[in-house]
Amino acid sequence: MEEWHVPGVAVGAIKDGAVVLLEGYGYRDLESKLPVTPRTLMAIGSNSKSFTVVLMAQLVDNGQLDWDAPVRDFLPSFRLHDDYATSNMRVRDLVTHVSGLPRHDLLWYGRSLDRQALFDRLKYLEPTTSFRGRWQYQNLMFMTAGYLVERITGHSWDALIDERIFTPLGMTRSNTSVTVMPQSDDFAYPYLLLDGELTRVPFRNIDNVGPAGSINSSVEEMLSYIQLHLDSGVVAGDTILSERNAVLMQTAQSAVGSQDQYPEIGPATYALGLGVTTYRGHKQVSHGGGIDGFISAIGWLPNDGIGVMVLSNMSGEANPVPTLIQRRVFDELLALEPIDWSARVRKDYEDGRQRQEEERNKRAAERIAGTSPSHALDAFTGAYEHPAYGRMEVTVRDSALQLRYDQFEVDLEHYHYDVFEVKGSGPDAALAGRVQFLMAVDGKIDRLAAPLEPALDPIVFRRVQEEK
Repeated sequence: MEEWHVPGVAVGAIKDGAVVLLEGYGYRDLESKLPVTPRTLMAIGSNSKSFTVVLMAQLVDNGQLDWDAPVRDFLPSFRLHDDYATSNMRVRDLVTHVSGLPRHDLLWYGRSLDRQALFDRLKYLEPTTSFRGRWQYQNLMFMTAGYLVERITGHSWDALIDERIFTPLGMTRSNTSVTVMPQSDDFAYPYLLLDGELTRVPFRNIDNVGPAGSINSSVEEMLSYIQLHLDSGVVAGDTILSERNAVLMQTAQSAVGSQDQYPEIGPATYALGLGVTTYRGHKQVSHGGGIDGFISAIGWLPNDGIGVMVLSNMSGEANPVPTLIQRRVFDELLALEPIDWSARVRKDYEDGRQRQEEERNKRAAERIAGTSPSHALDAFTGAYEHPAYGRMEVTVRDSALQLRYDQFEVDLEHYHYDVFEVKGSGPDAALAGRVQFLMAVDGKIDRLAAPLEPALDPIVFRRVQEEK
């Protein structure tokens, strides 16, 4: 923890149905020196995805849903950019990352759009590959899966999670929104490492994409969830989901497409809301989760009766701690010689930082000195819109351009010609890169191109003609 500057960590482990480790380390509130405990609530991020799949599996068990039926059988208004994908997307395809879409996270992250609005805008999102062409991690399809469950049942995803999973598992303190978490008597604040300093950041509300990542829980309660999967869907004699679907959730559906660089880790595949691989020759089912100020790791070895949950309250690439701890606990419970995962990952991290520095230097060298914008700054101001991503507003403040995009507000620093660099920090750093303003044939600025999705060319926003 000290090496990676992580303020607080909670760890829980089970073996053969018994809790063998349940401990908190460090601080949930660094400023007040309040300790992390096994009860401390933290965001689990994308580890929420498998909860959504459990709800879907329950509907399949009840005959209300079919994994292999077209999504449009249940959501007739479902539409993607690609007509073939629209018609052929099966229910299970929603939760296996094969839609053909890249992440498009800035459609929902830091946005005020609700689930209905996000669903309605899917048809405007450009794919980067054909449907089922390759595995691409994607949050919006999981949001759609949660929306589908809501439409079938007539109840909110949040209420269903509480009624059908939290309650039977005794997860009485877990919740589905950061608006609720601070009401607890034991919760963690989120932190980022900014310029070498641990900095508390605001809770990030992602209720709009909740089925993909908004659950908050403790290691104490998450062990009950892991045990549910180790016991093939049964808790205290009651069947929460059928054994068939419990097994299906842990069965590979798609190849992730990359081999881990470490020989102890097998080829990566994805099941239904869970990753499947091998760890030192043992089948491993796992997933990670991350949102502003929190990183988590869930994992179990189904053939060995071992499960591990790790929560932490610092996010960013500088926090591999949950995965490192999880692997170390696996080593101990498997009675294997421990691997120094921290040393391996430290080298990878330093290599990555060097590549980032080289990329920054390359970008700096691309800048053409001595240029000026083609127009006075006032000519760039106004509103620009995209049918999916919505509205951006450009203003002038203190003789410089400023861009507002929903909850983001960043300065634009002149780079060269009509290109400006986004200057954001902390949570606003999600909106980054170079923004280019484009002219019509009449010489007026009429478009703005912003790099909102790294896997695609910049997204073009068209200037809104204000009514006179």
